[in-house]
Amino acid sequence: MSMSADDPKVPLDAPALRPLPQLIFASRWLQLPLYLGLIVAQCVYVVLFLKELWHLITHTLSFSEQEIMLVVLALIDVVMISNLLIMVIVGGYETFVSRLELERHPDQPEWLSHVNASVLKIKLAMAIIGISSIHLLRTFLYAGQLGKEGALYTESGVMWQAIIHGLFIASAVGVAYVERLSQPVYAGKGH
Repeated sequence: MSMSADDPKVPLDAPALRPLPQLIFASRWLQLPLYLGLIVAQCVYVVLFLKELWHLITHTLSFSEQEIMLVVLALIDVVMISNLLIMVIVGGYETFVSRLELERHPDQPEWLSHVNASVLKIKLAMAIIGISSIHLLRTFLYAGQLGKEGALYTESGVMWQAIIHGLFIASAVGVAYVERLSQPVYAGKGH
């Protein structure tokens, strides 16, 4: 975000930053290649989604109901990961690099107007729980059978996945609780 005399948010008499603070502030642009890389990853997920969708369409008649459900869950998994990428790309860029200035754009996501680092962490935690839930359901369905990758889902493996999923949930609750504690308490009602 450039700070110029033409910017209505910057007072005309605002002093210029000293060189070291200016360098530190400008270093936020080092994150730009990271966000561009996530956009490339988003493209990879679009290709993966189309591949899985084609697999579902071409094998619908030969699949059992359970196999169709697992492919649909894989599609939902890809969409959830893609949503997670969008939250990180758009929210992270807006929060840590520069304003996107989408206030008047008709397609501005409603969540972007109140996004900050804390909100982004909670949204990410919720998305991770959703993704983990899909993987755990797939594991439960394959328990005792040879899975998609040929690995046998053992009782111990299922147990550890359930424990890890529970830890994701506990972490999300912890992050939300800490965020709630950090909010100011208002004395009057209606604030």
